[in-house]
Amino acid sequence: MLGIRLQKFIAHAGVASRRTAEEMIKQGRVAVNNTVVQDMGFTVSNDDFVTVDGKPVKIEEEKVYIMLHKPVGYVSTSQDQFGRPTVVDLVKDAGKRLYPVGRLDYDTSGLILLTNDGDFTYRLTHPKHEINKVYEAVISGFPEKNEIKSFESGLKIENYQTSPAEFVVLEKQGINTLVRITIHEGKNRQVRKMCEAIGHKVLTLKRIQIGPIALDNLPVGKWRHLSLRELKMLY
Repeated sequence: MLGIRLQKFIAHAGVASRRTAEEMIKQGRVAVNNTVVQDMGFTVSNDDFVTVDGKPVKIEEEKVYIMLHKPVGYVSTSQDQFGRPTVVDLVKDAGKRLYPVGRLDYDTSGLILLTNDGDFTYRLTHPKHEINKVYEAVISGFPEKNEIKSFESGLKIENYQTSPAEFVVLEKQGINTLVRITIHEGKNRQVRKMCEAIGHKVLTLKRIQIGPIALDNLPVGKWRHLSLRELKMLY
């Protein structure tokens, strides 16, 4: 944040109105970096340590919540050691430093959320909240009823047992099948590994929904802010 006048800083922090803040400054009740300031033209930034009556005052950063239609070929991190493009590159025009909520594989497309709110990220990614994630996948071959039942009951994958999931056949596509899969975990490449465990390789994978938030018609590579209604549904 660029420098702003001290009384405006106090007002933006929600301590008092600007006029009342000016009175506080005149009364010697405001200090900046442990030094009392009574100059009405004094400017500060969020990097300065401001106190009113000895209590720290800070302007909270505006919280931003957006949804992005991630293309294949982007990593779901803020930076990549191999120089690959990241989802953060696609939301630079949002005006804030944002971080992805969870991850989508490099070769998976679809819905991903980004925010600067750590509490929001925790709520959506912690297993105890069991947020559903819905995917559409094209898999090789045609799954049998016993394979689908095994998938939905939970599978032993490497060193963990997956939770019950949902597996719905949507349509046959030549020698392949389009399916909709719903899980509420988010382990590394979990959908791909589960499909391979029942003998069907994932050819394409797209996440279409997180909890009540659906990707709908958002174009690939584009983003939009979540509405207040959507945020309330997530919480």
